[in-house]
Amino acid sequence: MILMNDFKSEPPELRAAMLGAAQRVLESGWYVLGNEVVDFERAWSSACGVAHGVGVGNGMDAIEIALRALDIGPGDEVITTTMTAFATVLAIFRAGATPVVADIDPETALLSIQSVERCISPKTKAVILVHLYGQLRQMDAWASFTRDFNISLIEDCAQAHLANWHGNFAGSFGVAGAYSFYPTKNLGAAGDAGMLITDDETIAQRSGQLRNYGQSKRYHHPELGMNSRLDEMHAAMLIERLKWLPEFTERRRKIAATYRSEIVNPLIRHLAPPEAPSAHTHHLHVITCDQREALQAHLHTHQVQALIHYPIPAHHQEACLGIARDPEGLQYSELHADTCLSLPCHPQMADNDIDVVISAANSFQRK
Repeated sequence: MILMNDFKSEPPELRAAMLGAAQRVLESGWYVLGNEVVDFERAWSSACGVAHGVGVGNGMDAIEIALRALDIGPGDEVITTTMTAFATVLAIFRAGATPVVADIDPETALLSIQSVERCISPKTKAVILVHLYGQLRQMDAWASFTRDFNISLIEDCAQAHLANWHGNFAGSFGVAGAYSFYPTKNLGAAGDAGMLITDDETIAQRSGQLRNYGQSKRYHHPELGMNSRLDEMHAAMLIERLKWLPEFTERRRKIAATYRSEIVNPLIRHLAPPEAPSAHTHHLHVITCDQREALQAHLHTHQVQALIHYPIPAHHQEACLGIARDPEGLQYSELHADTCLSLPCHPQMADNDIDVVISAANSFQRK
C-alpha cells in the first residue's frame, strides 16, 4: 500500500540523528524549557525570517496564545475559514472570543477576502488566515485588507512550513504565526509540538509568560496562563529534522508537479497552480471529484491510500451548528468538503509509487 505518510521509510541517517538528539536530552538531565527549546526557537524563527519564536505544546495552543497575547477574548469576534482542521476554530473558542466562519475561493480552497469582508462587524478584532495544504497566496492583499479594517492578521501556518511568497515566509506577514509540529506535518516531531513566531517583542514576551501558567518569574503569576510548553525531547529532534526540511519539501514539490501534469482524467479536478513554486509546500496534494468515495475506493484497490481533509466543515460540526458565518452562506466550502480527496505526496515516495498513483487516478471511470 502506498501510504499518505511513511515514517518507517525515512532515511536511516535521520533516524540516527533523532536517536542522538534523544540521548543528548537524557544525558543533559533537563527535560522542560531548557537549551534545546531555546536553540530550536532561535533556529525556527530565524528560518522564518522573524525575531522571536515561542515553543508551545501544539499548534492550536499557538493560535490561542496569539489571541490572548493580543487581548482578544470575550466580546471580540475572530474571522476564519470553515474549511480547516477543527483546532483553528477551537482555539478561538478557548481564547474566549467568538469565531465567525467565512467561505473559500473555490479555485484554491483558501479563505475568500470577499467573504471575510461580508463577515466584518464592529466586534471584529482579527482574521486567522489558514495557509491550507501549504499554500501562500495574495499576501499583499491580505496585509492591505487587515490594515484598512484595523484588525490583526494571525497566520495558521500548520501546513505551510517555510512556504515563501516574494521572499517572505509563512508566519511573517501578520502580527503572529502559529506553527504545528504534529508528526504528519512537513516538519514534524515525535508527538505534539508547536510554536508561535512574531516580530513583536511584546507579543513574544507575553506569549512566553502565557505558555507557562502566566508566570512572569518563578512563582509570580500576574495573569492566568496555561501549561503549554515545548518539550526538550521534541525540540532536540526537530533541530535534526529541520536540516532535512528543504530536501523533503523539494521532493513534495516534484511529486505535486508530476501529478498536476500527468493526472489528466476529466473526472478529476486540480486546484489552481501555486503563484510560485516556493509559495506552496504541498503538505497535502488535494484534488476534487464529484464521485469522491468511488474514486477513493478505486485508488484503494490499486494499493493507494487516499484520505479526506476535511469532510465536515466547522459549521457542520455538532458543537458549532450555531456558529456565526457569512450571511451569504458557505456554499463553496460545503462543495469542497463533499468532493476533496488527498493523494499521497510525501518525500519518501519512490518514482514508481508516483507512477502507480497517476495510473490509478487516470484509470478511474464514472460509476
